[in-house]
Amino acid sequence: MENDRRADGRVPPAAGSGPKADADLARRLDSLSRSLDAEQREHEAAAAPRRTDTRGFSLGIRLASEFVAAIVVGAAIGWGLDKLAGTTPWGMIGFLLLGFAAGVLNVMRSAEKMATIETKPDTGPDED
Repeated sequence: MENDRRADGRVPPAAGSGPKADADLARRLDSLSRSLDAEQREHEAAAAPRRTDTRGFSLGIRLASEFVAAIVVGAAIGWGLDKLAGTTPWGMIGFLLLGFAAGVLNVMRSAEKMATIETKPDTGPDED
């Protein structure tokens, strides 16, 4: 350390010091701050919970439940009619097929209705 002093006793400036080096250091520090801020924003955006659109899933569950319900109701009516009339299994078979047809019809109507709602342009609030 003794050799680091000048003849007048002062310590010479280190290599790379001075106004030019300070400006370069400030520029690099600013660049690093911007880079860290960008990384932090990306990390926060990736960590944020994403809300998914579940309308399609709920529509599928609704259509499936309507279809199954129509078949079950048709089968139940056919089974009850068979018990009353003693025509086993013809009432159940007939009403099971009718329930199936009714289920398909309900699904087609609901799907068509949903398709027209999805493709209908939004005109905004009604103006009278």
